[in-house]
Amino acid sequence: MNDFKRIIDPIERVPRAPCHAWRTKVIRSKTSIRVASLAAAAALLAACGGGSGDASATGAATAAAPTGEPIVIGAPFAQSGPAGIADHKDCWNGTDLAIEEINNAGGVNGRPLALSVTDIDILTPEGITAAFQKLAAEKVSAIQSAFVIIPPPALDAAAAYGAPYMSGDTNIDAQKLATADTAKYGNYFTDPAETYYGSGFITFLTQLSDSGSWTPTNNKVDIIRGDTAYNKNIADATEAAIAASGGKWELGQIIDITAGTKDWGPVIAKLQANPAGAIMVDHWIGAELASFSQQFAGDPVADSLVYLQYGPSQPEFLQIAGAAAEGFVWGTVIGVGNTSDQDKAFRAAYQAKFGVDDVSMGMVYTGWCYDTVNVLANAWKNVDPADFAAVNEYIKANPYDGVTGHLDFSKQAVPIYPTVETDPAKGVTHYFYQVQGGRHTTIAPDGDAEAAFVKPAWMQ
Repeated sequence: MNDFKRIIDPIERVPRAPCHAWRTKVIRSKTSIRVASLAAAAALLAACGGGSGDASATGAATAAAPTGEPIVIGAPFAQSGPAGIADHKDCWNGTDLAIEEINNAGGVNGRPLALSVTDIDILTPEGITAAFQKLAAEKVSAIQSAFVIIPPPALDAAAAYGAPYMSGDTNIDAQKLATADTAKYGNYFTDPAETYYGSGFITFLTQLSDSGSWTPTNNKVDIIRGDTAYNKNIADATEAAIAASGGKWELGQIIDITAGTKDWGPVIAKLQANPAGAIMVDHWIGAELASFSQQFAGDPVADSLVYLQYGPSQPEFLQIAGAAAEGFVWGTVIGVGNTSDQDKAFRAAYQAKFGVDDVSMGMVYTGWCYDTVNVLANAWKNVDPADFAAVNEYIKANPYDGVTGHLDFSKQAVPIYPTVETDPAKGVTHYFYQVQGGRHTTIAPDGDAEAAFVKPAWMQ
């Protein structure tokens, strides 16, 4: 499968019930992009009453089928490697939904969007570079991805090509590299850095404590730290925020783990030996965090608030953890809320298309990649997709309000609310969720909260 190029045709669909919930047909080719005829399928879409008038989940009317030359988005999505598949599938789904809605609404100036997907090894510089170079050779109009573990090779390959690179890397080192040389990396657009997981978590603890919603048994914060640079950056930022709290919080112990941890007993024993008021599990793999939750729930650290960084966003977390997930808190710097009409419309459209429920929808890259496709489409409506420099400048100059919040790429990485921006209309939202009743429930920030924090069973 690594040798295959996957092309998602925006109109060829495999019908499923109900009619509007069609799945994208994947076309495999070793040699060339194939985009099928659009007209016949458009008629089917119209017959089903499908489509959207404004290229978003909140739009409505079906427009005439786009018939021009396709505008192709290149997508390096992990499909067969040891890491990233669940996250990248979320991104793929969000991208696919956005393309379908845009094409149902008439495309971009009469041209349909199409998606060229290539497999990528996100763990090696060679695998990352090869995937990006392959898409550049296809002369795609933009590159869309979730994250890679080693960002510089992706940045360099994308910079050499010049097309806009919509990234979900969440990496401070990549952002520093890009902003230090905007002439070279001016085509790189990304989400808030992972460091906000650290500062945002301490802010969340402070607000939760000050509001009286939670009374910690002590002010210590333990950190279980994964073995990637990403995890170290988060841990360092958490330490810095603790140090800046003026004694409000104190660093407890740091417990290092490696990816692939299955037996969490030794880790839990260390936590129990000197209990902290709050525990941050600084790790990103959903299945492994599910395993931790199961083992912790069976032998918990009494009265500790437990925060799981990012990983529960992947559907497999709830699927694996089951009832053991109840009460755990987690957060993401790019998430989908569940309170606004826009949030609800997106969730409904996503769930209808992919046949999932509120439990099994990915909570991060589904929305981020959906939004960034719409950012590209808005730029291409006004600027020739072949003029990469002009498209990049348009994206910087024209913010987009999406399901993840306000995407302002003027500084290439979007700002974050509420850690940096105090106005929710000026940044993407740093959401905090708690598993309540078997689903992810938004508990912060206040204006987006569906419910208050609830003490888990081990805190009763």
